[in-house]
Amino acid sequence: MRYLTVALTKGRLAKDTLRLFSRIGIEAAGTEDNDSRKLIFTDEKNKLRFFMAKGPDVPTYVAYGAADIGIVGRDTILEEGRKIYEVLDLGFGKCRMCICGPESAREALSSGKVIRVATKYPNIARDYFMRRRHQTVEIIKMNGSIELAPIVGLSEVICDIVETGSTLRENGLAVLEEVCPLSARVVVNQVSMKMENERIGELITNLREALQ
Repeated sequence: MRYLTVALTKGRLAKDTLRLFSRIGIEAAGTEDNDSRKLIFTDEKNKLRFFMAKGPDVPTYVAYGAADIGIVGRDTILEEGRKIYEVLDLGFGKCRMCICGPESAREALSSGKVIRVATKYPNIARDYFMRRRHQTVEIIKMNGSIELAPIVGLSEVICDIVETGSTLRENGLAVLEEVCPLSARVVVNQVSMKMENERIGELITNLREALQ
């Protein structure tokens, strides 16, 4: 029996995921060692192996078959747009993708005028404005503190992840529209789903029951 390979998103998502796996009897030895330089962690009993990756890389590993399964935020799934199956909402890492800005930006949003949108998620923003709102916008790709963009006049609004909204409030911004809810998801390689349907199906069922 070959190993099933699972790509985990580094950080809090990986820790929450490993706790969930532990509840269904899956233990990846060594993952609890923060100083370890080891890249691959295995569960010999269940023939599973795990590795940690940056969020945006997880759908890529899964799409190309380097990982059979991935655990990643839905924002990354939507932004990367890879051909993979999204099979389970794990329910943790909850937040929202939102359009935010000063209250004065509501008028620009509702007017249908061409506006500038600063974001780390250009594909999500483009899809929301062009397909769902049918509004032409100029997307400005950013990497740092997105909240700064409307404050200094770079953009009218931003498209970004919102958890508590405290950073927005502290900077005189507000959620103007919600794009979609987000949380951690299980994704599966399309070929793996066919070739290892029974094993992956059993794993998904066990995870779903552990969440209840």
